[in-house]
Amino acid sequence: MENQNKPVSFFRFEDLRIYHKSLDYFNWIIEQSKTINPHEQKIVIDSLTKAAMGVSVNIAEGSSRHKLQFVTFLKDAKTAVRECVVLSSMALGCGAFTIEQYEHSKEILVEMTKMLGAMIVSLQKSSPRDSSEPKIDFNSSTEIDFEY
Repeated sequence: MENQNKPVSFFRFEDLRIYHKSLDYFNWIIEQSKTINPHEQKIVIDSLTKAAMGVSVNIAEGSSRHKLQFVTFLKDAKTAVRECVVLSSMALGCGAFTIEQYEHSKEILVEMTKMLGAMIVSLQKSSPRDSSEPKIDFNSSTEIDFEY
């Protein structure tokens, strides 16, 4: 792992690779929108931007909760990813995205789905069925490793 000596952030979600991947995707969408005409921007890209924001926001919000609650927020993030898939298809269909942009979007979205799925499985395996358990301790010696 390349970031073992990196200091832990105050906001623990900032230490998660999936969070940074979701921010990168959001920024990529913003960059793509600069060349899209205003009509396509309003119809599809604005919705795609909002869905992409939902991925990051759900990860951040869920990270402050108990493990089982975090799982629920991660599932909501996966829902936002699927929304991005649909909206990317619509962007391709209306000409807002080229095939290359669509394929790039889909590639990132597949990767984020896999990362979120792995986190969900890890949290569910390490969680007792008691929803009153303490919050995730990202510094403990039994920390869950979400790196790929």
